[in-house]
Amino acid sequence: MSGRTAIALAMTGASGAPYGLRLLESLIEAGETVYFMISGPGQVVVSMESEITLSGRPAEIQRLLSERFGAREGQLRVFGREEWTAPPASGSGVPRAMVICPCTMGTLAAVACGMSNNLIDRAADVVLKEGRKLILVPRETPFSAIHLENMLRLARMGAVILPPNPGFYHEPRTLDDLVNFIVARILDQLGIAHELVRRWGEEV
Repeated sequence: MSGRTAIALAMTGASGAPYGLRLLESLIEAGETVYFMISGPGQVVVSMESEITLSGRPAEIQRLLSERFGAREGQLRVFGREEWTAPPASGSGVPRAMVICPCTMGTLAAVACGMSNNLIDRAADVVLKEGRKLILVPRETPFSAIHLENMLRLARMGAVILPPNPGFYHEPRTLDDLVNFIVARILDQLGIAHELVRRWGEEV
């Protein structure tokens, strides 16, 4: 397991659960310690867009996902939506980076305004105030002026706005290929090595 500070991953209720689940799997495969959070609507979307059904209990979610993705003991920690004693709720326990994938427009707006209504919002607020990397994967189309203004506000604060818009130069043949393209871009932002897709200019 990596000795570096953990990476926080949050999933909210936008369509795009396969992105978040593949990212979680990739982080665990890379040996990263992961702080995982998921909203209630996020759990619903996971059950709709994958074969995984998550209970409402963090301990059960942690057990299920650890077994599914082969996490070592202590590598994956799952926190409840109002678990204010969790490390990512404080600057003294801030992860080195945080990804919200997928990110709803409601979550994006809350983070842009510093609302901290739940642990996901608060963790993102902490990451921003502590100068760590925050990556948002907003899954919505089209974007309204409100959405765009909130994204611009967050970008000016230093957040990375990474919409899941896959490229096609790698000649994707499956849905997994499209998912891997976006997860690869997120891992690039986190500085984590991967071989999910070939890079621009690389030969097949």
